[in-house]
Amino acid sequence: MQQRPLGRSGLAVSRLALGTMTWGRDTDADDAAAQLKTFRDAGGTLLDTADVYADGEAESVIGALVGRLVPRDELVIATKAGLRPGMARRRDGSRGHLLRALDTSLQRLGTDHVDLWQVHGYDPDTPLEETLSAMDLAVSSGRARYVGVSNFSGWQTARAATWQAAWPGRAPLVSTQVEYSLLERGIEREVVPACSALGIGLLPWSPLGRGVLTGKYRTGVPADSRAASPHFERFVAPYLDDRCAGIVEAVATAAGGLGVSPLEVALAWVRDRPGVVAPVLGARTVGQLLGALQTEEIVLPREIRAALDDVSAPPSGYPERQT
Repeated sequence: MQQRPLGRSGLAVSRLALGTMTWGRDTDADDAAAQLKTFRDAGGTLLDTADVYADGEAESVIGALVGRLVPRDELVIATKAGLRPGMARRRDGSRGHLLRALDTSLQRLGTDHVDLWQVHGYDPDTPLEETLSAMDLAVSSGRARYVGVSNFSGWQTARAATWQAAWPGRAPLVSTQVEYSLLERGIEREVVPACSALGIGLLPWSPLGRGVLTGKYRTGVPADSRAASPHFERFVAPYLDDRCAGIVEAVATAAGGLGVSPLEVALAWVRDRPGVVAPVLGARTVGQLLGALQTEEIVLPREIRAALDDVSAPPSGYPERQT
C-alpha cells in the first residue's frame, strides 16, 4: 500500500486507515484480529481508534492484539479524547480531562505512547490555549508523537494551528479527522482551504457515507447492516434520503461501467481528493475490509470523477464563492 506524509510532518502513514469504532461491540476480538492481520498484510499501518469507542473496549481489544499479532513498531496508532457521550458536558477539552483520558488510553492500548493523539471535538467552554497546552504536554512527555484535531470547523482549525505555529516549542497540528465523502462534502467550503494553507493532512471518517455508498441500502435495510443496529441506526439514517439515493445511483452506474464495486468507486474518489492523506475504513468484517483494500489499484478516469463531482456538489455561496 502506498504511504503518504501526514500533513507537514515526517510521519508517513498508509493511504488507507483501519477504523475501530465497532470493535468491542459489533466486531468481536476474533474478527478484529482477522481485520488487523489482513490490513497489515496489505501494507496498512494507520490504526484509528478513540477512548469512547465501545466505551473504551475498542482500545482494549487493540491492546490485546498489538505485540501478540502485529509488532507495535509496524503500526501507527492514533486515538482521540475529548468526547463524553451521555454527559451534560458532551465535549471536554480541559487539560485535566484530556491528560487523564490519554493516560487511560495508553493503559488500555498497552503502550507507552500513541503516534497520533487528536482532540475529538471543539470545546467552547474551555479556552483553546488550555486545550492546546495539553497537546503540547502530551508530546513533550513522550506520550504522543504527533497531535491533531477532529471535527473542528475551518476557523477553529485555523485558529488552533496558527496559535501552535506562533510559539516556539509548541507541537504543530499535523492532521484533522473530519467526515468526508460523496454524501458529505461540507468541509470543502472552509476546512479544506484552511488545511491546505496550514499544512494539515485530512483523515476522512465515514468515507463511504456511513456505509450508504456501498449500495447496500438501495432496496431496503439489510438485517445485518449498521442501519439495523440499535447502536448505529440514527448514525446512518440522515443519508437514506432522496438526494443521497441519487448520488448512490450515480456511483453504482460508474462502478458498472468500470467493472468494479460501488464501494471501490466511492473510496477511490475521496482517497484522491486534494489534501486527503488516508480515509478511515470502518469495516465490520474481513470481507468488507478486503473489498475496500481492492481500491489500491484503482484510479478513477477524469470523466467519471467530474460526473461524480457534479452530482454530489455541496451548496456554496457567499462568502466562500464570490463573483
